[in-house]
Amino acid sequence: MSNTIFRVGTANMYDNSIRNVSARQASLVNLQENLTSGKRVVRASDDPVSAAQAERAMTRMTRIQTEQRALETQRNAIAQAESSVGDAVSLVQEVRELMVNAGNASLSSSERATIANQLQSLRDQLTAVANRTDTNGLPLLGALGSAQSPFMGPLSGTPDYLFSGQAGQNASTGVSIPNTLDGDAAFMFDANRDGSFHATITQGTSTVILPGATTGSVPTGAQPSRALNTSAIDIAPGTTFNKDPATGQAYTYSVSFSGVTLNPATNTLSATYNITSTDPAFVPPAAQTLNPIKIGEKNEFSINGLPTGMSMKITATPTKAVDGTITVAPANGDTLNISPNASLFSVIDKAITELKAAPNSNVAAQASGQALANIDIGLERLSNIRSYAGELLNRADRITGDQDKRSVQLEADRSRAEDLDMIKGISDFQNQQTGYQAALQTYASVQKLSLFNYIG
Repeated sequence: MSNTIFRVGTANMYDNSIRNVSARQASLVNLQENLTSGKRVVRASDDPVSAAQAERAMTRMTRIQTEQRALETQRNAIAQAESSVGDAVSLVQEVRELMVNAGNASLSSSERATIANQLQSLRDQLTAVANRTDTNGLPLLGALGSAQSPFMGPLSGTPDYLFSGQAGQNASTGVSIPNTLDGDAAFMFDANRDGSFHATITQGTSTVILPGATTGSVPTGAQPSRALNTSAIDIAPGTTFNKDPATGQAYTYSVSFSGVTLNPATNTLSATYNITSTDPAFVPPAAQTLNPIKIGEKNEFSINGLPTGMSMKITATPTKAVDGTITVAPANGDTLNISPNASLFSVIDKAITELKAAPNSNVAAQASGQALANIDIGLERLSNIRSYAGELLNRADRITGDQDKRSVQLEADRSRAEDLDMIKGISDFQNQQTGYQAALQTYASVQKLSLFNYIG
């Protein structure tokens, strides 16, 4: 029988006890730090992989916050731009109502002048709205970039109004929208896109045919009652017009009347007309002949030979006086000048000028009717841009909703990576605290035990 003697040195026992107590104390301190911070990963060394995941999530959330601040600025700018276009629509609708009133045959020249002054005030307000800026002083309708005041005019040359900037619309992204609208598309006209043209009548020799004669003429203005009107110029969809490279505007066209004669047997007039253009590529057609025009009746004719896709009509009403004198319309030298409208402002300005200068209600009705057709084109452009602004605001709302969802997801990812399960944390802390207390008590019990205490 043999005995195994195993002896542990007192110093070694003390060292082991101190080391275990210190380890438990350090673990308890770490658990306490986790509980007070609410995080499982307080520093990267606690869990490098989870720390990296949490850092990526927080970086993405910070980026979303930055994008949302920028989006709010863009949303506010587009909301102001949409409001400005809405104000413009209201002003143009007022202009339209005044144009309808101006065509009333019972108005006097002074009453038409009053309407023209009202139109001038509305046009000035419209220009101010079009050049409106946001709170940062940037144009709300600056398109891809423009001067401080995008719309310049009226100018002395052709075109009479210009958009001082780069036309077009910035594209939206998945997290942003433009901060300006395309003012060029809202107020400026393009012949190929909008087909807005204006016709003016330059009167030649005011012709009268005396009883028993087939032709004749008297000085201009001797017969102011003669009437030659144009209806709205119609442009077929898809019509393409050549443009002057110097101005960017479509070329102009002219219709000149000549060869006015009377057929006493049928009591009708006949006339011919020629069409010319500033377009060097335009091939003038042969002289056209109007169908016989009945004396004393309202006669409407289509003008043939204009560019493909463009059409217009004229209304001629030759009159016969009691003495048998016939006042001719059209007369020799009468010319219709057809030119493109540069902008909605141009339409209003031309109507104002023509209303002020109208010698009678017939001419005023002609100016009013033509302006109404072109104003309707402008209203359509404004409505399209306003609808687009509304869609941008809806898009901003959708982006905000998507970003909120992403933020919630990223916060969940960050929480899973570094946050502490509080129930488990408290349980671990209590267990560690109990163990630490037990270690302290056992150390206190044995720290005074020594062989020397019993020698003696």
